[in-house]
Order: sequence, then C-alpha cells, then structure tokens
Amino acid sequence: MRTDYDAIVIGSGITGGWAAKELTEAGLHTLVLEAGPEIIPERDYTEHVPVWDMKYRGMTDRKKLADRQAIQRECYACDELGSAFFVDDVENPYTTPDDSPFLFLRGRQVGGRSIMWGRQVYRLSDLDFEANAREGVGIDWPIRYDDIEPWYDYVERFIGVSGEALGLPHLPDSQFLPPMPMMCAEAHVRDGIKSAYGDERTLTIGRCAVLTRDHNGRRACHYCGPCERGCRTGSYFSSLSATLPAARATGLMTLRPNSVVHSLGYRDGRISSVKVIDRESHEALEFKGRVVFLGASTIESTRILLNSTSPDFPNGIANSSGTLGHYLMDHTMGHGAGGDVPGFEDQANQVRRINGIYLPRFRNVTSKHPDFLRGFAYQGGGSRSTWSRGGTTSGLGAGFKHGLTEMGPWQMSLYGFGECLPHESNRVELDPDVVDAWGIPVPRISCRWRENERAMFDDMAVSAAEMLEAAGVRNVQVFHEDNPPGKTIHEMGTARMGRDPETSVLNAHNQAHDVRNLFVIDGSCMVSSANQNPSLTYMALTARACAYAVDALNRMEL
Repeated sequence: MRTDYDAIVIGSGITGGWAAKELTEAGLHTLVLEAGPEIIPERDYTEHVPVWDMKYRGMTDRKKLADRQAIQRECYACDELGSAFFVDDVENPYTTPDDSPFLFLRGRQVGGRSIMWGRQVYRLSDLDFEANAREGVGIDWPIRYDDIEPWYDYVERFIGVSGEALGLPHLPDSQFLPPMPMMCAEAHVRDGIKSAYGDERTLTIGRCAVLTRDHNGRRACHYCGPCERGCRTGSYFSSLSATLPAARATGLMTLRPNSVVHSLGYRDGRISSVKVIDRESHEALEFKGRVVFLGASTIESTRILLNSTSPDFPNGIANSSGTLGHYLMDHTMGHGAGGDVPGFEDQANQVRRINGIYLPRFRNVTSKHPDFLRGFAYQGGGSRSTWSRGGTTSGLGAGFKHGLTEMGPWQMSLYGFGECLPHESNRVELDPDVVDAWGIPVPRISCRWRENERAMFDDMAVSAAEMLEAAGVRNVQVFHEDNPPGKTIHEMGTARMGRDPETSVLNAHNQAHDVRNLFVIDGSCMVSSANQNPSLTYMALTARACAYAVDALNRMEL
C-alpha cells in the first residue's frame, strides 16, 4: 500500500473536492482521505424512488431516527431515504453545555454534505470583508473583494450558477447561467416591493448551483424534486458530480474512503504524517505528504487540529495564538412572515422548482440601524397549497375530501437569514470524557446567540410583514422559530485567517502561520460570517489556496 504522496486532502466534500481537482490538475499525486463510505450514484442515489415504493411512504422510520439519528433528524433532508447521508449520532456523539444547545448536522461519505446542501451560492463583497475593521469587531479580514473576485469567477464557470444579474455593489453578480423563472405570486410580490421601496429592496430568484442548461458535461436539471437524495444527472453541483471526477480524470488521485483521521503528526515545523483509523477494521494507519489540505468541515477540522498535540503545540497544532476553536459562528434563521396572495386562481405551481427567491440585505448598507450591526437577507418563495394541506386541516367526510381536490390560495413567505458576530466564548474544544466509536475525543461545542443577533430577530419578522403588506399580500402573519446555532448548517470561524499570527491561525492564503505545509480550507477560516450562504466563498478560497501552494511547491518553499 502506497503511503507517500505529493499532497494529502482530508475530506471529500465542497472544499476537499476542489482541493483534489486543483492539486491533481497541477500534477500532484494526491491522496484524498474520507471518513465515510464510498458513494456510487447509480447505486446509492434515490431521487427517482417514488413515495409508494418507500416502506414508510417517505415519513421515515421514526424509531430508527429516534434511536440512531436524534440530532440529524432535525434537518429537513434527513427523511426516509435521505437519512442514509447523515451520520449515526450514537457512533458520532458530541457534547454541549446544558444551557447552550447546538445542532451539529453532518454527513460522512464520499461527497460529504455537498450531496445534501441547499445549493444557494452568493458572493461576499467589501461591505462584508471590511466590516470587522470598520466596526471594531474581531479582527480584520486579510483579504478584500479584489483578491477573491477572479476566484469567484473561476469557480462559478466550473460549477454552473443560475441566477439574475442585479448590479448591486453589496451582492456582486456571478457568472450566470439563465435564471429559473419566478412563479406568478413571487413576481407579483417582487413588483409590489419595487413599487414601495424602489432600489433599496430587490426581490430576485435565488442564485443556485443547479444547471438550467447543459454545462461542462453535466445535464440541465429536469426538476424531479428531492435533491437531498442525490442527482444522477449531476445537474446540481456536488463534489461527486464535478470536482472528484475531474480529479480522477487526471489519473493522479487516490481516494481512500472509510479513513477516519485521528490527528496530524508534527516534526521540524511541518506536518510529518496524517494518522488514520480505518472505519471498518479500526486498524491504525499513517500517510505522508509534502503538503496537507484540511477540509473535513469546520468542527471536524478543528477537532483534528486540537487532537494533534506535541511539545511544540500542547493545545493543538498551529495554535500558538490560542485562538483555535474560538469564534464559532452560524447564521440565524427562522424569523419572517407569510400570507396569502390574492388572484392568480387560474395558475398552478411551477412543479418541483428546486430553488426559491432571494431578497438581499438592506440594513446597514447605506445608513446605520440604531439597534444592531450588520444585517440579514431573506429566502423563501411562493406556492399554492394542494391536497397535502389535508394533513394540517380539520375536517371529515366526502365534502372535506372533495375540497382538497381544489387548489388553495397562493401564499408567499419571506424567511430571514442573519449574520452572527464572532465571539471568543463561542467555541469548540475536546471533551476529555467522551470518545466516538473509534476512540477519538469528541467535540464539545459551546455556542449561543448574543445581543446583536437577537436584536435582528424582531426586525426580520416585522420588515418581512411590512414588505408583504406593501405588495398587497393578505392575512400576513409573522413567525419566530426558536432555532439554536447549528440549525442553518453554516458553522464557521474556528481557525480564522488574519495578518497577525498572535490573533489568527491562518494567513491570507489559508496557510497555517505556524506550520508551512498545512492549509485549512473549509469554513474554519472565516473571519466573519456575513449573511450570505458561505459555500461559494469556501470554494473560491480553496482554489486560491491551492494555486498559492502549488506555486510555493514549485519554488521549493514547502
């Protein structure tokens, strides 16, 4: 068995797949280590299995979920068939303080969470990259929009992003494929908001990593619906559909599934080895590479770093700053409003469109809000209720059944996603008393919403209601969901980038200040969370980091 490689990539999800592609295409023999099993789309994807062929008709085996996936079932995608892509909570525990719940929603398989992600892709802008320095929060980002813009372009041209150009400075446009069409109720609300608020607030179709035409050898979406169960046509971007096949095509990638990374070995200023436990046999293994890219997901990557101790780094490798594990962030969600859109009774739902609407941030863009820093955006959309409303509507008899054959009114909802500020006490550490099924200490996650996040909640709901009412929506009701951190599945920030090694773990190229051949490429690197879905930024930073590392290797600097 070969154990020496030019490069080792830990994780095969959104960022690991990109690292594998970039490093192999640069000519490096690359080992990709994945903790979970191999996924074969033709065998394991179930997006075309009809409800009537499912044992529980899509309602899931509730006992199994309660016994083995009590945390994972909190994600909508963890249904009867989709649950196969989520971890077993008994094998993969974690702990939290009693007063600070956190939902750690995970996938462990080749492709990681790129199989089940929401596919929403938005660029950050200098409104985001400059915010910490401008407001005296945390530390300054070591990059600006100009540094990452060409890498956004590069990633978008490869993955395919459908959407509409708006020309907003604080939400830069992408390299777009044609947008998905809006439904009639959405277009009506868009026009009403435009009439009431002008250019201050703009409702658009979501920017989505789903193909609206054939692109780079992948087929356009045929709108079958349940994306969270996989996509055999590769119409939505995942590492399984795009980056890993590109890496495999070079002949330079070795993919090793069932490889649970325990820790990183260290000697003479470098990562000397990657220590692995085989998931099935529990055999201890060790691999070596000239350069190591860690992309196991924010909390898992932090866990690996904290578990990699030595006389030089007693508190975790690359942690001379003491910041490793701190400044954990997620996006807030669950506050907004919805109501009925009158008219359009002659128009039906656009069947199974796998995208919603997006209303970009408008708070603290051109004027300062008195109650909080930063801001929030809205996702959501329009729909028309069908027979399925019978599950939540009271009634009996033939008349009730007949009524369900008629479509209900058009409805529209706006659902807020808000920025979380970095706080030192929001952190990940190792639990000294609990281990997973492979004997590795589990993460102990301490994270809660603070004053600034909570100050946004009411404004999210009230502003949503005001916009809907201004657009002529009736029976508007606000809603507040009590969602803990982790629910949005955008965890980030625990190995942040920065200019100063005393206050950050990574430099501007995702390279560890303390260990020159270590790059951390997942959400760990984020310095602030912005309010946009972060995966596009992770991918762009990864491609940029790989180019930097390859250049350094060629100059014999790594």
